[in-house]
Amino acid sequence: MTDTTITSDDNYDDELYEHHAFTVDKGQAPLRIDKYLMNRIENATRNKIQAAAKDGSIYVNDTPVKSNYKVKPLDKIRVLFEHPPYEYLLTPENIPLDIVYEDDELLVINKAAGMVVHPGHGNYSGTLINALVYHFENLPNNSSERPGLVHRIDKDTSGLLVIAKTEKAMTNLSKQFFNKTSQREYVAIVWGNIEEDEGTIEGNIGRHPKNRLQNAVFLDDDEDKGKPAVTHYKVIERLGYVTLVSCILETGRTHQIRVHMKHIGHTLFNDERYGGERILKGTTFTKYKQFVENCFKVLPRQALHAKTLGFKHPKTGEFLSFNSELPEDMQQCIEKWRNYAKHQDMELE
Repeated sequence: MTDTTITSDDNYDDELYEHHAFTVDKGQAPLRIDKYLMNRIENATRNKIQAAAKDGSIYVNDTPVKSNYKVKPLDKIRVLFEHPPYEYLLTPENIPLDIVYEDDELLVINKAAGMVVHPGHGNYSGTLINALVYHFENLPNNSSERPGLVHRIDKDTSGLLVIAKTEKAMTNLSKQFFNKTSQREYVAIVWGNIEEDEGTIEGNIGRHPKNRLQNAVFLDDDEDKGKPAVTHYKVIERLGYVTLVSCILETGRTHQIRVHMKHIGHTLFNDERYGGERILKGTTFTKYKQFVENCFKVLPRQALHAKTLGFKHPKTGEFLSFNSELPEDMQQCIEKWRNYAKHQDMELE
């Protein structure tokens, strides 16, 4: 996103800020722009988009359009407002942090599920960065102007994050993540019984062509799309209709584990964005349906936890490794499935 100045016909300069920008795909069929933007802007309602169009805030090829405008291939769409994007207006907030390690160069945080890492559309407060700028002064910005942030995990994923406190630490740690020398292990509950004890998933990850809030895997015939991604997995425990797995990231793409596991037919348990909030494996019995619903209530989010994190200390060069316990909601869910699986085995004997 960039600050932009648009000059109107009467030569009066109105400073407008770009909040969103899209180039329409070559194969896009004609579609109303309000519907088009609803599929691409997270947390945007049709009413909000129509109001923005009515106010003259939606531009196609640098011309304001109404909400019934039909997008065409290669149209350049920009949403411009008089105020900067809210994610750049960082308000310090006194939010407690679970700090598992801290020194002069960095800190390691165990993030709770439900906390957004950085402000973005629809989430302008209550984020990890709002908390960081309250508790720490002069944190270095990363390449996206986000204080302290070396990497991130999704809102509803729990687990470990390293935060840089100095410019040197930011540069050094970012390089380690870029060069894939950092170590990250996640634990997930996925739908279905994974037959292999371990394996590797490879496939470029990029924006889903139809649902822009999802990512998808693009294979050989589409290798120019997306970015390379590699996930190594190992089965920890088989629990009947779900499997507990360890995933080690070789790359760090958005939603990588969620997308890769869905790609091999094992969507994360209760991952609403990728369809895991439905019963994907199991019986049709009402009793089973009630059991799964209870599991969803115990674990009201995707079953994913960033369990271990390792990297070289940017100043001393010493390799640091951190491990976090599975949060209570995941432990309870696993225990429920463990008991269910035992009960099923007893019935089969």
